[in-house]
Amino acid sequence: MPVRTRPLIATLTLAAATSLALVTAPASAAKGGDRSHPDLRRAIDATAEYRSEQAAVNDGYLRTDECVEDQALGGMGYHYVNPAHIGSTDPARPAALLYEDDHDGKRRLVAVEYIVLNKGQGRPRMFDRAFDGPAVLPGLGSHYSLHAWIFKKNPKGVFTPYNPRVTCDCPPGAATP
Repeated sequence: MPVRTRPLIATLTLAAATSLALVTAPASAAKGGDRSHPDLRRAIDATAEYRSEQAAVNDGYLRTDECVEDQALGGMGYHYVNPAHIGSTDPARPAALLYEDDHDGKRRLVAVEYIVLNKGQGRPRMFDRAFDGPAVLPGLGSHYSLHAWIFKKNPKGVFTPYNPRVTCDCPPGAATP
C-alpha cells in the first residue's frame, strides 16, 4: 500500500500546483504581467544582446549616469537612449534601454522604453496598450512613453513606468561607473 500512496501523493501535488498556476495566471495578466504578446516576444529577442552594456553603446545607445528613481513609486534606472529610435513603435527598436547597477559594479539590463514625440497626434499604442503621457522633459519636449519590464520582473506590471524593485542605491562595495 505505501508504494501506491507515493504516486498518488505526487499526482495530487502536481494537480494542485497546476490548479494554482491556472488560478493565478489571469491575475498576473490583469496587472500587465502577460509576456505572451507576440510583439513583446519580438522586443525580448531583439534586445537580449543588450544585456551587454557595450553592445548597446556600440549600436548607438548613449550612456547616462543619472539614475531615475521616485521614493514612492520605485526606480527606472539608467536610461541609454538611441536618438535614431525616438518615434519608433517597432518592438525591435526601443528608444531607450534601462539598466540598474548590479552587485559587482556593472549595469544590468532591466527594461526597454519606447518614446514618441507629441506632435498633436493621438496617443500611440503598442502591445495592445496606450502609451503613458504626454509628459514634458527638458531637451526632449512633450512626448509619450511606454516602458516594458522584460528583463526584470515588475510586481506592478510589465508596462508600469516605475519598478519598486529598482533603486538607484549603489550596492555596497560596487565600483562607481
